[in-house]
This record gives sequence, structure tokens and C-alpha cells, in this order.
Amino acid sequence: MARIKIALPESFSVTVELPLRITDLNYGAHLGNDALISLLHEARVQFLREMELTEFDPATKQGLIMADLAVEYKGEGFYGDVLRVQMAATDLHKYGFDVVYQVQTTTGRPIARAKTGMLCFDYTARKLTELPAEAAARLRSGESVN
Repeated sequence: MARIKIALPESFSVTVELPLRITDLNYGAHLGNDALISLLHEARVQFLREMELTEFDPATKQGLIMADLAVEYKGEGFYGDVLRVQMAATDLHKYGFDVVYQVQTTTGRPIARAKTGMLCFDYTARKLTELPAEAAARLRSGESVN
């Protein structure tokens, strides 16, 4: 079986730090795969906020929907670790973009690499919409607005 290999960009636009909670551990006493995905979700919400985007705007019913997720596990995370999640938008196209994640502890121990494919979505019409030009420009520049 071919292994997933996630290419990292040369630079990242947003970095967040997330502490591992006791509830993030599985029966092996390390970070569970389900908890990692939840942590990536939290990191992505913070990334989108920095880029002045949102996964869902209740006023307009516009937002983003995840098309795919890939994770390449690199090491174990343990209770007390603080994860440093670095993110960048890549592969921008007409309807969306990918978010690429590098996850390490704050001491530099590798935990995972991940990628989520995000598509612009109209939740009322239940269909894809085009990535707005101004959002694409912010994502391409990689500069946070805050």
C-alpha cells in the first residue's frame, strides 16, 4: 500500500499553539487520531480567522466545506505537550484551496503533517461557489490580517 506523503510549503502563514488535554489521549496513553483531527479543526478555525474567512457565516449561509483530509503521522503526542501547528494555504483553484499543517511539539518533536481540501459552499443552495478574489489574494499572500 502506498503511504501518504504530504509536501510542506516553504513558509507558513499562521502558527497556533494548542495544549494536549487528558481527553486527547487514547488507550495507548498518547494523542488519539480522532483528537488530532479535532485539534486540526481548531487550528484551521484560527487560521481562517487570521485570513478573514470563516467555515460558516450564519448571516449569508456561505462558508467552506471540507472535501478531503489526509494525515501523515510522524510521532506520538503525550499529556503535557503543547502542539505548535503551522498552516498555509496551497493549491488555490476556482472553488477553494488546501490547508497544509505541520504539527510539532513546542520542543520541535514531529507529530504529524496534514492537508484538508476546503471548498467554498452555499449552505442554502447546497452547492459549490467560487472562491472570492479578495479571499484568494489574502490566501496567496499568506499574510494574516491581524
